[in-house]
Amino acid sequence: MIDEILRHNREFVASRGYEKFLTSKYPDKKIAIVTCMDTRLVELLPAALGLRNGDVKIIKNAGGVITNPFDSTMRSLLVAVYELGVEEIMVIGHTGCGVQGMNAAEMLHLMQDRGVPEKNISLMRHCGIDLDRWLHGFDDVELAIRETVGLIRNHPLMTPSVRVAGYIIDSETGELLPI
Repeated sequence: MIDEILRHNREFVASRGYEKFLTSKYPDKKIAIVTCMDTRLVELLPAALGLRNGDVKIIKNAGGVITNPFDSTMRSLLVAVYELGVEEIMVIGHTGCGVQGMNAAEMLHLMQDRGVPEKNISLMRHCGIDLDRWLHGFDDVELAIRETVGLIRNHPLMTPSVRVAGYIIDSETGELLPI
């Protein structure tokens, strides 16, 4: 599959398909969006919000939440605010999220089924990583989004002048509801 993608990329560049996407690194709408990496949102979310290339910064991860105030998502938001001019942050969860109800023990079992040795898992635990907490999902999408909004708003390095708001998007219809 990767070879197919690489072939397409060569054709895309050769035909100058990129020209319609040219823009600067600064988001025109001065908004950053934290959302889930769910495949249903790849095209649906920008279409449902009327976004075009160059409008916003989109930061995606599993669940669209921040689980640690010093993780890469929070770092990306700080870069977006202080280096790229972002003035508003939207945290957008979605219906039917795969992280909702995710079970750490089950994921560890799946890792072992795919060849991760028990000694690697033990090493992680020995190094102080709470795998049960780190790999656990959330039970309630709305609560998870509210917690992430609170974490961003109250982060010691986030300026209070940035508006932060949470939403849930319907992963079928694209309807966006504030929380």
